[in-house]
Amino acid sequence: MRFMIIVKATPESEAGIMPKPEVFEAMGKFNEELINAGVLLAGEGLHPSSEGALVTSSGGEITVTDGPFAESKELIAGFWIITAKSKDEALEWVKRIPFDDGETIELRRVFEAADFAEVLSADEIAKEQAWRDANQKPITN
Repeated sequence: MRFMIIVKATPESEAGIMPKPEVFEAMGKFNEELINAGVLLAGEGLHPSSEGALVTSSGGEITVTDGPFAESKELIAGFWIITAKSKDEALEWVKRIPFDDGETIELRRVFEAADFAEVLSADEIAKEQAWRDANQKPITN
């Protein structure tokens, strides 16, 4: 199973304030643990919403709204995608994140091709899974 670990934005991350060096160091050590365990598939920090855009579709029209966005508690500052045998195993990794005080982390399971068996043919599921197997490997040193 794949899980996305979502780091919620804070007023500091939305202001573009970089974490302190000791936070970067602790996060680097955590990332190394994920890599050494063979569970890290991807992980990135995101620039503030002021550098982003919202793209909305309504009535066949596309609207682009430049950031910043109003609700910082709903914004994402970064993420990891990991592989784990269960939600409990993924939560054990989340509990090891070097949190800043007041930081919020969200854990969500990522859909797998097999989850769409009701709407995709077995051939389509196999093709999707083959692509993932070939292209989504854990990050290694």
